[in-house]
Amino acid sequence: MGGDTRAYRAKHSLVTIYLGKGVKNLFMRIRFLLPLLAVACVSSAAAQTYPSKPIRFVVPFPPGGGNDTMARAFGQKMSEGFAQPVVIDNRPGAGGNIGAETAARALPDGYTVFLGGVGSHGINPNLQAKLPYDPIKDFAPISLIASAPLVIVVPPSLPIKSVSDLVQLAKARPGELNYASSGSGTIAHLSAELLNSMAKIKLEHVPYKGTGPALTDLLAGRVQVMFNSAVSILPQVRSGKLRAVAMTAAKRSAAMPDLPTVAESGVPGYEAASWYGVLAPAATPRPIVQKLNSEIVRIARTPDVRERLAADGADPVGSSPEEFAAYIKRELARWARVIEQARIPRQ
Repeated sequence: MGGDTRAYRAKHSLVTIYLGKGVKNLFMRIRFLLPLLAVACVSSAAAQTYPSKPIRFVVPFPPGGGNDTMARAFGQKMSEGFAQPVVIDNRPGAGGNIGAETAARALPDGYTVFLGGVGSHGINPNLQAKLPYDPIKDFAPISLIASAPLVIVVPPSLPIKSVSDLVQLAKARPGELNYASSGSGTIAHLSAELLNSMAKIKLEHVPYKGTGPALTDLLAGRVQVMFNSAVSILPQVRSGKLRAVAMTAAKRSAAMPDLPTVAESGVPGYEAASWYGVLAPAATPRPIVQKLNSEIVRIARTPDVRERLAADGADPVGSSPEEFAAYIKRELARWARVIEQARIPRQ
């Protein structure tokens, strides 16, 4: 009997120890999860009342340009939809890097958003060795809002009416055709280098300090080709001073439906465009990112915004955060290849 009692007590002790360890592990897990649950509750509560104060919209370029116009078009609608002011904060300089760094270092509470683009999140990270921000780690993508293809134009005096004509002439006169751009490392520069690579031709680059002087020399016939935004080039096309050859986007633009793309004009797979997207600082609560996304996608689909963008040669998009994140990674990879193939040195 005594042996049975001792065996029972030993077994009971082992069960108690085992249960004790289980309870201890359970409490440790609860202790670990409580802060995460608290953060989730706070984030959820913050999203329910968001926004409760003005939102700062950082634009990495000066007032009056295409980026500023885009931000103001969406900012005005966001202000109406959220019933809170959306303040445009222009932070120009360093090719967009100053504005990007400002937004990346902001408090991740949803009250700072950033207008990113092909420069800040496609080209600059591949061209500049000491970038003050990480395009992936420092941002929470919200939505791709618009794409603005470039237009390839030539003087009417040249016997070029299509991309095929341009490629044939460039092959017949290697190194003799020059293209103007608004500066080295711009989307206009790299779009031409992408065509050089894919069509196996050699258009010579002539960089200018801005679109104005480049356009002046193109109109004067001192350079033969230019890749530029539709907004700045269409007046000269409509007046007959320049001839539009093709659009650089993957599909035709609603703003210029009769102008073919490069891809359908003899260079399949070609795609290049300026684009605009809204991002927030990394660690912005997911419910707030989703709330911003819903509002921005709604705005991109409104008829008056679509008409306003079309007038500027841009096509509205509106995407999920995941789609925008994947798009940024593709853009980074695309321009990395172009820069490498063109042997453009890092700055």
